[in-house]
Amino acid sequence: MHDEMVQVDLEVSVGESELFAYILAVLYLSLGATALVQLIRIQLRLPEYGWTTQKVFHLLNVMCLFARGALFFIFPDKWLVNIADPPTKPLFYYVTFLLPGQIYFTTYTLLILFWAEIYHQARSLPLKHLRPSFFAFNALVYAVPLAISVAQTRELAAHNDHARAVLKYAMTGVMCAVWLSAAAGFVFYGGRLFVMLRRFPLESKGRRKKLQEVGMVAGVSTTSFVVRAGLFAVLAFVKTSQYMQFAYFLVVEIVPVAIILLVLRKLPPKRQADGYHRI
Repeated sequence: MHDEMVQVDLEVSVGESELFAYILAVLYLSLGATALVQLIRIQLRLPEYGWTTQKVFHLLNVMCLFARGALFFIFPDKWLVNIADPPTKPLFYYVTFLLPGQIYFTTYTLLILFWAEIYHQARSLPLKHLRPSFFAFNALVYAVPLAISVAQTRELAAHNDHARAVLKYAMTGVMCAVWLSAAAGFVFYGGRLFVMLRRFPLESKGRRKKLQEVGMVAGVSTTSFVVRAGLFAVLAFVKTSQYMQFAYFLVVEIVPVAIILLVLRKLPPKRQADGYHRI
């Protein structure tokens, strides 16, 4: 009788975990569809322009959100990752857990680049170093965790538990530094752009809306990246539950993306290219 009760409890637990995975998949795919619709609307509004920053931003959102949603649907029984232990399948962990997060990082640091270019142009500051810095830093963000994952695979095959533990902490430190660097970028350039917009004349067209847009996006993005770094660091030392991991994805990605897509829903003017930057 006792064995039957244990079996029933396990079955319910597994079913609940898969239910959470499907809920996350639906939420991610819904947001991805929203970003795709917005991308199509912008293209129909401005077919004569190439890949503007706004279009690339929504395209990257579509890629990130659809990737997350698809992975939750395909692997509903493998989405629970115990970060406190070194991964038993490092490359699988990298592709399914870290890579979509890195695409998310690229998506939102693109906004930082956009704001930085606006600020530098307005202040007559040099621009040439901004894009190379953006691409170089993003290349490091992808290359370093991938290299650590490859090293973890080698140490796993060699049964070197000490090296695996060291690499796990290295991965945690690198990813926390990545999230905090994004938060610092939003504070630095979002804050500077916000202050610059406040100095515009009160009668300037669209001043109030742009202030609200920059303030909301910078605030939400900064908060989500700081919380993400904090939670990632905590989860590296504490064995987690399915409820905590469900809350992790909800708080650090789903809710911030939903707010930002709502804030940035306005279409650009039809015949005005001001503020547009080709990628």
